[in-house]
Amino acid sequence: MIRVLLADDQEIVRTGMAMILSAEDDIQVVAHAEDGLQALEMTALHQPDVVLMDIRMPRLDGLDALRQLTRPYAVHRPQVVMVTTFDDEEYLTRAVEAGACGFILKDSGPRLLAEAVRAAAAGDAMVSPSITVRLLKRLRPSSRPTPATRLSPREEEVVILLAEGMTNAEIATALSITVGTVKTHLANVQTKITARNRVEIAAWAWRTGLAGRNP
Repeated sequence: MIRVLLADDQEIVRTGMAMILSAEDDIQVVAHAEDGLQALEMTALHQPDVVLMDIRMPRLDGLDALRQLTRPYAVHRPQVVMVTTFDDEEYLTRAVEAGACGFILKDSGPRLLAEAVRAAAAGDAMVSPSITVRLLKRLRPSSRPTPATRLSPREEEVVILLAEGMTNAEIATALSITVGTVKTHLANVQTKITARNRVEIAAWAWRTGLAGRNP
């Protein structure tokens, strides 16, 4: 079972997400939190695998709570997926830097919500397709620096497709390789650039100019 904590200041949102996720056989909602401080308390108490975290919350907002949960010396470090809306782009950029492993829109629907939880738990965190490139293109540099880290040609291909919002399965199909091979390449890249997750890989690709190159 994937243990999930829901953190959102709107009870109706938490209730809706709980109803959706509780209908899944492999997901268990173990706690709710109405603000960032309570999210930290509930995380320490219940040790969830995944936290679905709203960004704008009272007392302690989602970004500050995220930084606490992803700090290197944290006793328990769950995967944190930010739940957001389209007007949160500035916050999302900061969330990438703070270690969020994925993003999902509040109106994404039941299927994507459950997929986001499963992806985070598996270390294959997702970004909602509708906001992926829109968000990460904000990180594109004004100039086109050459990435300081040397990637193999195949690693570059995988990273570029990842940065465009493709899933591992879609990347595998596009490059005619297996999903396992995609994961191996991403793991190697993650080590080379010291990224915490695939979102940081994608952000790195846009920042260095690797993503968005003209054909």
